[in-house]
Amino acid sequence: VERREVKFRGVIFDLWQTLVPWPTQSANEMYGRLVETWGADPEAFYELWYRRRRERETGPIEPHLRSIADELRLTGDLEAVITIRRDWTLESLVPRPDAISTLEELRRRGHKLGMISACSQDVPEVWDRTPFSTLFDSAVFSCSVGFSKPDPRIYALAVEELGVEPADCLFVGDGANDELPGAERAGMTAVQLRAPGEQLTAEGERWSGRYVERLSDVLELV
Repeated sequence: VERREVKFRGVIFDLWQTLVPWPTQSANEMYGRLVETWGADPEAFYELWYRRRRERETGPIEPHLRSIADELRLTGDLEAVITIRRDWTLESLVPRPDAISTLEELRRRGHKLGMISACSQDVPEVWDRTPFSTLFDSAVFSCSVGFSKPDPRIYALAVEELGVEPADCLFVGDGANDELPGAERAGMTAVQLRAPGEQLTAEGERWSGRYVERLSDVLELV
């Protein structure tokens, strides 16, 4: 029987730009379709969309989109806008090449697996249709729980669902949303995924702690 020292009983992953690369070009095309369908002025739309991002990541999507439409006086089809976003999200939740094999190996070794995503409602709505749906013991979506990274409550909820202590958890993320220092403040060990050739957010660039270049490298850390 293989006997190994287990450093971390739980491993928690970020979703976008960690398990799944953020598809910048197709996102821009999707937003272009939203603007067209909604009949919005692009400049006004983008300014409001980014300014109110936190709101749609901590609550239901339909009232949020309705209030954006009201503010910009848009008369386009709201249901069509919601469908465009949901369809794009499902198409875009494509795992990195080594994501599924890494998760399966961690499970095989007996680690509890968690996922925390700062996301809007379209992600949990399509989650069961993605390759990730059966691989996690806990999946926490900010829009469903009403708070987001780096709020300590979101990390606490994940470890509670995993049934492990924060000190027994490794958090893996690209560093957006101040998630890595947030995980450390919550009592976890944090490591950044710094995929070669991919751009980090400003918060990700500021991270000076440990990093890996491939998800499969996490197998060496646990």
